[in-house]
Amino acid sequence: MIYNYKEIKEKYKNNYKIEKAIKKGEIYKIEKNVYSDTKNVNYLELISKKYPNAIFTMDSAFYFHNLTDVIPSKINLAIERNSSRIKDEKINQVLIIKKLFEIEEIDINDKDFSSKVENIIEEIKQSKEIIYYFEKKNINIADENKFKIVDEELQSVAIYNEEENKIIYIKNFVLDNNTKENANAKMILDLFEDEEISKVSYKAKHDYIILKEVGIDYKNLKYDAEIAGYNLNPTDKNTIESMASKYLNIDFEEYLEKSNKEDLKQMNLFDMQLSIDKKSSEIQEKEKMKSCMICYTIAKLRDITIKKLEEERSLALFNNIEMPLVLVLAQMQYSGMYVNDKELKDFGEELKESVEKLTSDIYELAGEEFNINSHQQLGKILFEKLKLPAPKKTKTGYSTDVDVLEKLINEHEIIEKILNYRKIAKLNSTYIEGLIPCINKYTHKIHSKFHQTITATGRISSTDPNLQNIPTREEIGKQIRKAFLPEAGNIYIDADYSQIELRVLAHISKDENMIYAFNHGEDIHRQAASKVFNIPIDEVTKEQRSSAKAVNFGIVYGISDFGLANQIKVSNKKAKQYINDYLEKYSGIKNFMDNIIEDAKEKGYVETLFGRRRYIPELKSSNYMVRKFGDRVAMNTPIQGTAADIMKIAMINVNKELKENKIDGKIVLQIHDELLLEVKEEQKEIAKEILKRNMENAMKLDVPLEVELSEGKNWYEVK
Repeated sequence: MIYNYKEIKEKYKNNYKIEKAIKKGEIYKIEKNVYSDTKNVNYLELISKKYPNAIFTMDSAFYFHNLTDVIPSKINLAIERNSSRIKDEKINQVLIIKKLFEIEEIDINDKDFSSKVENIIEEIKQSKEIIYYFEKKNINIADENKFKIVDEELQSVAIYNEEENKIIYIKNFVLDNNTKENANAKMILDLFEDEEISKVSYKAKHDYIILKEVGIDYKNLKYDAEIAGYNLNPTDKNTIESMASKYLNIDFEEYLEKSNKEDLKQMNLFDMQLSIDKKSSEIQEKEKMKSCMICYTIAKLRDITIKKLEEERSLALFNNIEMPLVLVLAQMQYSGMYVNDKELKDFGEELKESVEKLTSDIYELAGEEFNINSHQQLGKILFEKLKLPAPKKTKTGYSTDVDVLEKLINEHEIIEKILNYRKIAKLNSTYIEGLIPCINKYTHKIHSKFHQTITATGRISSTDPNLQNIPTREEIGKQIRKAFLPEAGNIYIDADYSQIELRVLAHISKDENMIYAFNHGEDIHRQAASKVFNIPIDEVTKEQRSSAKAVNFGIVYGISDFGLANQIKVSNKKAKQYINDYLEKYSGIKNFMDNIIEDAKEKGYVETLFGRRRYIPELKSSNYMVRKFGDRVAMNTPIQGTAADIMKIAMINVNKELKENKIDGKIVLQIHDELLLEVKEEQKEIAKEILKRNMENAMKLDVPLEVELSEGKNWYEVK
């Protein structure tokens, strides 16, 4: 970190405090313009020993001709360039140097391990807090001959000793089934099971699972740097490196690059084996330095980010929603969903047979064989050979996108075959062939990863595989869900919020008509149709309700007359009239949309009801289309984000009450407005009551939150 004298004064407020900091070794001011390399190194070694926490101010700098030749490798330094201070053409580097922390390296297998760690353990117990980082290596679960859920394995543990500004680096901390019998490991692992000790870390979700794999129950996660960064700005890159740079002015890459340069220079290139060993040692040293650096950064980020969250009035969101959710998502990933791979494979074979039959039919209708997946070849068949009405030809040929083909559905029977071919081929390649490799060979389950730091709105997402994306609209896609089963004696319970985003919109906009509909049990889409088409509610047709539904759900996404026209198959003019009539009748929503955009332009961001903030730089773009995107984000984020926050609260409360009531059940899946529980069949009624009550009471709105329940012996049956 670089300081100039002005920043030092701002940090310590007055000269008395500066002098006090100098005496404590927090600040060391070097003589100006020291040019001698030897003298600099002497200074550095002397000061590093005398003042381990020294900050070297920008008013005085070390000048080196070649820094890597003169700095001893044993000195642990963070280094940053400041080229503006170069005063001589011969001097190629001008640097400010600050020693960040000490490192004490301990091997988990040391005979005197307990005596080496007793002080830090006692300090942790006294402070009731552990600031740590798990160094992990990536593995291929398929290659492992042991029970594994995540594709990472623990290598070392770095623990920050705040009092001494020291990292305790415990190496060779590899976990296995005998770990709990290892007295040395147990001393450290007991800290993670102690509910009285708060955990402070980064990306802690996988830490929970890694420990759970060997029977350790991780408790009381208090702070996760990644989550804090995400809450401060969800569109930022909230890696530990980027956060160190943004909030601490620490350059990870430069620090790690310089830390082992001395060792590399001394490598004996003529002795191949020595070279290999040296390189291996260098990699290990760099991994150690990175882990220690991450641990130190976590400690320093905590106070800064907590203060910023407090300033932005989103600390309650962080403490009460985001942090408790981390371990809920970790438990969901660990629990997984059992999959009958035979049923999945059999369905895949059926899909392949359907694809083969469709391929044969398409060839027959086309009068020749061709590559159906090639847009160019398909375009020539449809628009040149079969002479179907053609879209405008581009440089790459004719467009054969689904929108183009759907307009031609009545022109030739080959079109329906092609659309079915694409749908079934995608089902097989994406969902059957994509899911089978994800089935864990030990648990026979799919353990999807659930993320809370990916979407800008606060929604939870799923990857590896994405279980939120399994098809639901068409029967053939839903068939995939039959392969997902609860364990023997269990049942699935599904709970789905009814129109939660519209209910949130009613609450935020204070629109009287929408609030009336929800509070009096009216069908909100029939009510909208009644008002837009100016007809009695009991005379609304199915088509009119469908059109009103499209407006209801599309309006806060900034749907255009063109977009609505395409969706409900009417002219642009009529679609525009629908939108205008809707906004006239639902004036509260119109006011909300106008006000939120103006407010966002003034502040630069929008917020959910829980203080989740999203910055929208697009609103100030010189590009019209980008600005319109910003408008849509401003309108939608408070609605979708608040709905996401409500779901998270419900998940935390459901998970907590299931445990408190000793219900043998768990949340296994979350899909936006929907929760899926797996529970013992004999406990299903009390589980349903807990689920429905907690979801419907997650937040008090001007309109009721309503939840629809269903149950089934497989995932397919619950909907």
